[in-house]
Amino acid sequence: MKKPLYVTEKALKTFIKNALEEDIQDGDHSTLSTIPKDLQQKAKLLVKEDCILAGVELAEIIFKQFDKNLVVERLLKDGDSAKVGDIAFYVTGSARSILSTERLVLNCMQRMSGIATLTHDWDSRLLGTKTKLLDTRKTTPNFRICEKWAVVIGGGTNHRYGLYDMIMLKDNHIDYNGSITNAVKMAKEYVKKAKKKLKIEVETRNLAEVEEALKSGADRIMLDNMDTLNMKKAVQLINGKCESEASGGVTRDRLQEIANTGVDFISAGALTHSAGNIDLSLKAVKNLQ
Repeated sequence: MKKPLYVTEKALKTFIKNALEEDIQDGDHSTLSTIPKDLQQKAKLLVKEDCILAGVELAEIIFKQFDKNLVVERLLKDGDSAKVGDIAFYVTGSARSILSTERLVLNCMQRMSGIATLTHDWDSRLLGTKTKLLDTRKTTPNFRICEKWAVVIGGGTNHRYGLYDMIMLKDNHIDYNGSITNAVKMAKEYVKKAKKKLKIEVETRNLAEVEEALKSGADRIMLDNMDTLNMKKAVQLINGKCESEASGGVTRDRLQEIANTGVDFISAGALTHSAGNIDLSLKAVKNLQ
C-alpha cells in the first residue's frame, strides 16, 4: 500500500526518535540488567482480536531505526483483514533491541489498527454511493501522522492534514471576521498574494449561509450539524457548483442516510478520537533455529 505524501522519511524519523527517547531515556534497565548483549532471539506479532491490521510497515521502520540489523519477516500487510491467532510478522535479531522497541511498536499498531478497523466499518456503509468518508484534525498531539495514515489504510480519505494545507473558515472565523462574503474575499486575496494553491472551505449552519458561501465562490461548503432534510436542500442549492461536506453529529447509523442526500464528503472526528485499541501482542519465539 502506497504511503500518503505526509508520511515522509524525515517525519517518521523524528516521530520515532522522540517516542523512543520518551520511553528509554538513559536506558532500558530491565533489559540491560537481565539480557546478555549478544543474545539473538525471535518474536512474533500475535493478533488477539479480529481487525483491519495497520502499522505493519511502521513497525519495521521502528525496528530498523533502532537497530538496522533486526530482520522483519512480514506475513500480513497493512490493510489486511486479520483474525484471532494470526501472526502478522516475525522479528529476529538482538533480544535487547526487540525488547526495547516492543512497547512503541505495539502502541502504534494497536492504535492504528483500531482506527483502520473503525474506518473500514464506517466506509463499508457508503458502498454504492458517491460519498467519501473523511477524517478531521481531532487527533492525538504528536501522533497525527499515525492516526491519519491508519484512516487511509482502513479505506477512508484524509481531510486536510493540518492548518497549512487548506483554508477552512469555521464559525469562529466567520463570527470574528463579520461575514462569509468578506471572509472568503479576504481568503482569496491572501491565497493570490501568497501564491499558494489552497482550497477554501466554508462552514455553514443554515441554508442562508449556504447560499452566501455559494455566491462568495467557496471551493467547498461544509454543512455543519444540519438535519437530513436541510442537508438535502443544501445539496440541491449547491447543485454541483462546488463540493459539499456533511459534518457534525455524524454517527455510524446515520452514514447511509447522510450519503443519500448527495453530499460529496462526510467528515467524522470519531474515526480518530473514538476508535479503540486492538489487542495485539509481541511474543517471544523460543528455541531460535
